[in-house]
Amino acid sequence: MHTVVERELELKLVLSPERRIPVPARLGYLTDDPYAVHVTFHIDTEHPVYWTFARDLLVEGVFRPCGQGDVRVWPTKSEGRGVVLMALSSPDGDALLEAPAAAVSAWLERTLRVVPPGTEGEQLGLDDELAQLLAQ
Repeated sequence: MHTVVERELELKLVLSPERRIPVPARLGYLTDDPYAVHVTFHIDTEHPVYWTFARDLLVEGVFRPCGQGDVRVWPTKSEGRGVVLMALSSPDGDALLEAPAAAVSAWLERTLRVVPPGTEGEQLGLDDELAQLLAQ
């Protein structure tokens, strides 16, 4: 039985230091893909935009800058509130998104209760499969 931990929230797409536009998004975590987080952005297009990256990256990014390449995450303040910035790069373009730190942290805590850090491999049942292979 697999568990899904989801959270709808409003992110802000940072266009310039003065200009941000709201972007409805959904954070998703699936126990059958225990190392990853999935972010779905509902923008003014026919199809939502999906990003998947390591849960560890988001967990660390709440506290300190981390990541390189396509996904970078770091904490900062915006209008006196704690936020998490996510810089996403793809061949289609780059985006800087701002998420409320409290909402992201609360959602991450829920994922960490469902699958504690270090136990992700157990979710995949690899140990069981390996035991069956070796028993043959």
